[in-house]
Amino acid sequence: MAEDNTDFDKLLDDFIASQLQETEDILAEDNDKQAAQKSSTKESSATDPNANITESNIIAQSQLDQEPLLATEEKQLFRAYCNFINATAACCTEANYPIPEFTFDISDILPRFRPSRTQRLSEDIIQAWESLLLAQPTRLSSLPTNPSDEQILAFAEKTTNNNLQNALISYVEVLIETDSCEIAYNLRKAKYKKHLIEKKIFEEHQNRIEKMRKYIEAIRQQDFPIDAEMLVNNFFKALRKDPDGAKKVVENNPATFAPIQVDKIPSRFFGLIKAKPEDGFKVNKKLGKFIKELKI
Repeated sequence: MAEDNTDFDKLLDDFIASQLQETEDILAEDNDKQAAQKSSTKESSATDPNANITESNIIAQSQLDQEPLLATEEKQLFRAYCNFINATAACCTEANYPIPEFTFDISDILPRFRPSRTQRLSEDIIQAWESLLLAQPTRLSSLPTNPSDEQILAFAEKTTNNNLQNALISYVEVLIETDSCEIAYNLRKAKYKKHLIEKKIFEEHQNRIEKMRKYIEAIRQQDFPIDAEMLVNNFFKALRKDPDGAKKVVENNPATFAPIQVDKIPSRFFGLIKAKPEDGFKVNKKLGKFIKELKI
């Protein structure tokens, strides 16, 4: 069964947000600008398929302005993507074929790349390939079916069309950089899971210390003639190895973990009758019952 990363993706975004806190504010400010830029680009392409191709009229300028916000892997992926669609657009223009509208947005990889948000990137790659096949049918007809990266690069070296060559090379770069982003994502995921485990261990340790403190305080408040700290420490050590066994022992014979201090048992009849060892057995039984009923 595939692992559900929905919750993890949200937690991971929160985890790295402290390093890229400014990103969300900048994206919010640029939303209207991005929409206007895309609308303008679409209208220009639809009106004149032979319009001069520049990076800024294929990729909204607001996206290019945000490139410095990207981490290394995402930046390399974004540049490869820009090169690919620009070269594809140039091939379309050369063949007087309409330039398709690309939908991938830099916000899809901000603040960091994650696999669940690559649908538009995949759609753009497919759409670009369809356009290349229509714009350069003769040249691409000799490309093997389902070619490997090596076959595509070898084919690119032989083609005499610079735009097609750039498109093919940058396509392979997109694949490589996507893999790099996925590797980086998995490393962050592993690091975050390690962080959660460490946090859980620390919290459990703190809870254990607090629980021990409450046990010690409760026993001391009852003035039992026993070293409460020794009793609780030894009990919790045994609890790690054998929870059920340790619990039975502390409830029936707590003196196993710390001796009853008979000399501290109060004397009876105005101090005339000193405590005896058998009094220690009574205290031991009373203490066990107290611990059994203790709610912490």
